[in-house]
Amino acid sequence: MNNLRIEPEKGILNKGNWYRLKRVMRKAMSGEEITVGFLGGSITQGCLSSTPKTCYAYLVYEWWKNKFPNTKVNYVNAGIGGTTSQFGVARADKDLLAYDIDFSVVEFSVNDVNNDHFQETYEGLIRKLYSSKTAPALLIVNSVQYNDGVNAQEKHNEIGKLYQLPCVSMKPTIYAKVENGEIKNTDITPDDLHPNDAGHGLMAEVITYFLEQVYADLENATEQDWEMPAPMTENAYEDSVRYQNNEAYPINRGFDSDETPQNDIREIFRNGWTASQKGASITFMVEGTCLAVQYRKSVVQPTPIARAVIDGKEDEAVILDGNFEETWGDSLHLETIAEHIAGGLHEVKIEIIETHEDDKVPFYLTSIIASK
Repeated sequence: MNNLRIEPEKGILNKGNWYRLKRVMRKAMSGEEITVGFLGGSITQGCLSSTPKTCYAYLVYEWWKNKFPNTKVNYVNAGIGGTTSQFGVARADKDLLAYDIDFSVVEFSVNDVNNDHFQETYEGLIRKLYSSKTAPALLIVNSVQYNDGVNAQEKHNEIGKLYQLPCVSMKPTIYAKVENGEIKNTDITPDDLHPNDAGHGLMAEVITYFLEQVYADLENATEQDWEMPAPMTENAYEDSVRYQNNEAYPINRGFDSDETPQNDIREIFRNGWTASQKGASITFMVEGTCLAVQYRKSVVQPTPIARAVIDGKEDEAVILDGNFEETWGDSLHLETIAEHIAGGLHEVKIEIIETHEDDKVPFYLTSIIASK
C-alpha cells in the first residue's frame, strides 16, 4: 500500500467554522445518540465499492462509531447515482432531513457542472440543510474525475466559504498523486470516476483527517454559530418541491400512474407516470420560478420521445428524449425547462410526440420539480 500514500492535510481547502462540528462531537462524547448523513451521487452511494461497508461514507460513519464507542451513531446514506444538487435540494427533506441529522457530508462535485446554474442549485441545497430544524454541521466534499481532474469545487467552495463551511477535496490529495504518477488511476478506480475499495479508503482518509483536526481542538470553545448570510446567487432553488403521482393531481391525464411500491430511495423509477401512444399527454399546474422535468433516459431502445410546454408556449417547447446514448444504465434525467421566470402558477404539459413500432419500454415521467 506504500504507493497509495497521500497527503490528506492538503485536502483542507476551507477550514470553515467548527462550532457545529464540535457541538456534535461533544454531544456524542456525552453519550447522546447522534445521526450522521451523506447526501450525494453515485460515489456517495458506493457505486463500484465491493460492499456497502467499503464505501467512503460507511468508513466515515465508522470513524464516528470508533471515536465515540459509548454512543449510538445512526447512519443515513442518501446517495443516488447520476443525480445533481438540483435534485438533491428537492429531495433533501425526505431523504436526509427527515432523519434529524446532526452531521452530513454533501458531495456533488462530479455530478454538478462548474457553472452558475449549479452554483445556484448548490447554494439552495446548502441553505436548506443549514437552516433545517436540527441545525446540522455540514462538510463539503469535492470528489474528482481521475482522468482529467474536472470537478465543480470552484463554484461549490465559493458557497462553502460564504457559509463558513469546511471543504475538503480529493483533487490536491488523491488526484495529485495520480497526475504525478505516484498512484496509478487503475489502482483506485476502474472507470476514472467511481473509486474501488482502495479509492474509497483514500477518500475516507482525507475526510477523517479533517475530522481528527476538529476533534483534537475540541477543548477550544472559541467558535460561535453565525447568522445566515445573504445569498450569493439569485437563490431560486432553496424552496424546491418535487411532485410525483402520490403528491400531484394532474388537471389532464393521458398517462398511466405507476403504483409499484418504492422500498428504497434508489428504486428511482417509482411513483411516476408512463405513456406509449403518440399524442398522449399529461398536464400539471405548479407554482414556481424554476421548473424541471425528471424522466427516464433508457438504454433499452427505442423508446418514445416527448416534449414539455409551459403556459401553452409551443415555440419554446423542450424535447424530452427517452433514448439514452450512454451504456452504463438507465438515467434519472433532470431537464430544466424554465429558469427565473415570473412567479405564480404555471401550466406544464408533457406530450408524447414520437413513438416507434418496436419501442421496448414506455416513456417514464418520474416527477415535476418546481422551485419558488
